[in-house]
Amino acid sequence: MTPAQRSSDAVWRWGLRLGTFALFFAWWQFSTRDLHSLLLPTFVSTVAATWELVTQGTIWEPLWISNQALIIGYVISAVVGVPLGLLMSRIRRAERFLDVYLNVLLTTPMAALIPLFIMVLGPTLTARVVIVFVFTFVIVAVDTRAGVRGVDRTVIEMARSFGASEWQIWRRVLLPGALPAILAGLRVGLGRAFTGMVLSELLLVGVGIGRLMLKYRGSFDGDYLYGTILIVVLEAIVCTLLLRLLENRTLSWASDASR
Repeated sequence: MTPAQRSSDAVWRWGLRLGTFALFFAWWQFSTRDLHSLLLPTFVSTVAATWELVTQGTIWEPLWISNQALIIGYVISAVVGVPLGLLMSRIRRAERFLDVYLNVLLTTPMAALIPLFIMVLGPTLTARVVIVFVFTFVIVAVDTRAGVRGVDRTVIEMARSFGASEWQIWRRVLLPGALPAILAGLRVGLGRAFTGMVLSELLLVGVGIGRLMLKYRGSFDGDYLYGTILIVVLEAIVCTLLLRLLENRTLSWASDASR
């Protein structure tokens, strides 16, 4: 594909995305304009409320309180989930021992576990961090294991036939080959981390963003409620885009490292 074709393709993709958002926001505005509902504000009033939340500083302290649990829980999930997935992919005994627990966490509705963590740990930052961790790390571990298992076995055997050590196989074959799946797991896990953060605060721990949402819902301030949700969504989108940029840079490194 020529540079001109790539540029045209990028313009078309972004035009389609922006056009879809524009149509959605137009439908939102015109479908709610004549309702005069307390719980269904117009798009314009939601944007105005979002601007007030940002400029008046109402959102920043709750957002920081919520992000503490998000950041700590997500980092711990990555630090634990990736090595755990690597371990299970190469050591069968470890996989047989841990697989049942991962399957339980994958199939159990996570929202049902939140009251248990709150009862044991109390309405604390630790409880919210644990909830974010449980929501996230299982996805990271499973995707990491799948990424290593997806590496072509013939490439591994070829490396061994040329006398490659276990460390060289990991560095030259397994990690570069599994990296796309690992990074995909981290991106999906980030979305789960946001879900765990908001659910824990909405259901039981009335702090941060959850407390602000409950406050606006109770006072029927629909525009501020939707504005708060919009800010959380925008934060999640920005974080995902940053992870995507990191993924592109890391994959280029992996391609060079595997040569």
